[in-house]
Amino acid sequence: MKKSILITGGAGFIGSHLIQLFVQKYPQYKIINLDALTYAGNLENLKAVEGASNYVFEKADIQDANALSAIFEKHQITDVIHLAAESHVDRSITDPLAFVKTNVFGTVNLLNTAKEYWKGNLSDHLFYHVSTDEVYGSLDDDSFFLETTAYDPQSPYSASKAASDHFVRAYANTYKMKTVVSNCSNNYGPNHFPEKLIPLCINNIKNSKPLPVYGKGENVRDWLFVKDHARAIDTVFHNGKPGETYNIGGFNEWKNIDIVKLLCAKMDQKLGREAGTSEKLITYVQDRAGHDHRYAIDATKIQKELGWEPSLQFEEGIEITIDWYLNNQEWLDHVTSGAYQDYYSQLYENR
Repeated sequence: MKKSILITGGAGFIGSHLIQLFVQKYPQYKIINLDALTYAGNLENLKAVEGASNYVFEKADIQDANALSAIFEKHQITDVIHLAAESHVDRSITDPLAFVKTNVFGTVNLLNTAKEYWKGNLSDHLFYHVSTDEVYGSLDDDSFFLETTAYDPQSPYSASKAASDHFVRAYANTYKMKTVVSNCSNNYGPNHFPEKLIPLCINNIKNSKPLPVYGKGENVRDWLFVKDHARAIDTVFHNGKPGETYNIGGFNEWKNIDIVKLLCAKMDQKLGREAGTSEKLITYVQDRAGHDHRYAIDATKIQKELGWEPSLQFEEGIEITIDWYLNNQEWLDHVTSGAYQDYYSQLYENR
């Protein structure tokens, strides 16, 4: 059976890197990118593959059950890799309901559609749910999140993702769907929407704007280069054991303030500024409500069982990331001005 893979959220940061990998690596697959093109969906991320014969874009919202059913029928979907989600913690604090609608209701909609379309031979199809390490809560000691760590979400965002994880596992148990779940640490790299820490700092340093740092900047995160995450998803999709969970991490913990200072130092070098210039832009702001202290993934399982591990050291990945932003000012201008949202019309509606 020829695979026809539906990747949801494929115009987003992680999804666009995954789609490029799959379209180019697996020409025998048909790759369908489903994205609602909300603020973080950017088709300019996919210019490299938009003309590929095995790639199709469908603009739709996973909250729309009728649209999902039509897309499954139209493209005879054989497998799903589900990345579509509201993902920014600060936004979830402001508007929790939006996260429930997309991350919970939308995921259940997608599960229902897949279950009905694959009815009778569920074991022949895979529903792969891509999630976050934030579902595990916060670490206050030197331990790590394991696949068996109890869930303890601390924000509306992580609570909505935890609920979606539970629904995927419930469908596997109740309806015998073939599912797999992965929980990944923070990603960084090219095409990252500039509200996130690393691209925000790069852009603000370049323009000599303040660098907002929550609290004292001592919150710790594990960071993974986005292309390594795409490789991990590829590995789990093809070799992961149904019903299993795989934690994906970079073995790479950094305090937020140390990342900001590293970015300042590297940007000063690249922009020809005197050392220490950009650090003067650091501005400490009131800490975020319920800010988790530390996330740290133990990715031993995927490393030992499936042979995946990160390909880049963090400072190498940061160099690549900074260079990409400095060399892609037009992309950044389109995002910060909102012009990127016109690209869909230019590409599809005005033909």
